[in-house]
Amino acid sequence: MMRDPLTHRAAATPDATALVDADADERWSVADLDSAVEGVAGRLAALGVRPGDRLGVLLPTRPAAVQTIHAAVRLGAVLVPLGVRLSTDELATRLDRADVTTLVCGATTESDAVAASEAAAADVPVVSVDAETTAATALASRSPDAVVPHDWPLDATLLVPFTSGTTGTPKGVRLTLGNVLASAVASTFRLGLDPAETWHVALPLHHVGGLTPVLRGPLYGMTVVCRSEFDAEAVAADFERYDVTATSLVPTTLRRLLDVTDGDLASSLRTVLLGGAPATEELLDRCQERSVPVFPTYGMTETASQIATATPDEAAANPGTVGRPLFWTDVSVRADDGTERAPGEVGELVVSGATVSPGYLDDAATAEAFGDDGLHTGDIGYRDADGRLWILGRTDDRIVTGGENVAPATVADALRDHPDVADAAVVGVPDEEWGERVVALVVPDDTSLSESALVDHCRANLADYEVPKAIRFADSIPRTDSGTVDRDAVRERF
Repeated sequence: MMRDPLTHRAAATPDATALVDADADERWSVADLDSAVEGVAGRLAALGVRPGDRLGVLLPTRPAAVQTIHAAVRLGAVLVPLGVRLSTDELATRLDRADVTTLVCGATTESDAVAASEAAAADVPVVSVDAETTAATALASRSPDAVVPHDWPLDATLLVPFTSGTTGTPKGVRLTLGNVLASAVASTFRLGLDPAETWHVALPLHHVGGLTPVLRGPLYGMTVVCRSEFDAEAVAADFERYDVTATSLVPTTLRRLLDVTDGDLASSLRTVLLGGAPATEELLDRCQERSVPVFPTYGMTETASQIATATPDEAAANPGTVGRPLFWTDVSVRADDGTERAPGEVGELVVSGATVSPGYLDDAATAEAFGDDGLHTGDIGYRDADGRLWILGRTDDRIVTGGENVAPATVADALRDHPDVADAAVVGVPDEEWGERVVALVVPDDTSLSESALVDHCRANLADYEVPKAIRFADSIPRTDSGTVDRDAVRERF
């Protein structure tokens, strides 16, 4: 059993800085944050939130969201973080599937929250953390009840984030307190922990990459610096202003940071945890030239974040690897019949260990993905002779054209190798003759780049059946908040 970590941190280091709002340059000590969380928890309790209830949170990355997250843990309510860019129908579906009993919003998300509540099958009360409301109940309008910090068993569901849904229906993932604690410990074993750790968060808090630093803050005794939206120049300035030591980024945001800065990002920075999508060799080279301490990582919502992480030296020496599995995490590579593949052989990655979720909200989805050997990730890759993992794509991304299997990542890598290509995404689209045909969306570095030049480049580097049958140009590749390619959006371009 364990109470929320913030209560323990408040007793241990009350005067340390717990939270910084980079948008307003405001700071909270551990004692200040603990007091604010106590007030939020008490007011939620006055509104009827009880241990075991499902508390939906629809807020951007801001201090009120951080306070609400810790208040849920203090109350014993199961946190259901929701993306602020979701449509009304998408939000309503998640409210129904997670059995959300109360939905917390703010001024910028109130209309969406109310609309989703009205569209949901069950009545979901909407509470706003901001005083000015039109249809929601203002949290500040209630006097707080006294709150006794909840005792959590390690196997209790602490939160239910949803997967991105880029390859199917988003699934609600049950993450236990034990999953979150194991992930926090294993991560420090790989990344280390600075006594003055200051973690910058500009990722959305419904994504585990943004949420885990918030949950780990009291455990590590670190400062969390939050910014509501990612702006490269503002984030780079934050790194300097607040002596940031660590941050979580996706390749797109890291590339933007490198584009707007010269030299080192910040002398204090020791960890850039880079996930969400594969890091190109070009991006890793830029990091090495600029002394950016990048740790390429492979993780999932279902594993409370990291599965494997490469150190900067490992990433530089082995471009493309995501490193070795974390402590307590076992990864096997399996053939379609379930037999284990030898090093160097490609198959589906299956993960087991203390960080792996007990399953989804949906029993059928759980039975399909979780087996005696662990979580079948749907990711295709291999393990080299030294134990490092390499991710090649997803089983459901695979393109079958004329009976030949094509890995989109292989084609995208070939396109990015062209000196005038900044980024690329490859998908399959229906074809009456071949079943599927390979197509590519490309972001050019040079506007004079032609489709024929890229086709010639691909023919020189790929098998005939892998060469894209159509190439279109765009200013950017559609991606989700977590940095993965939004393949449905790419297909719509064709």
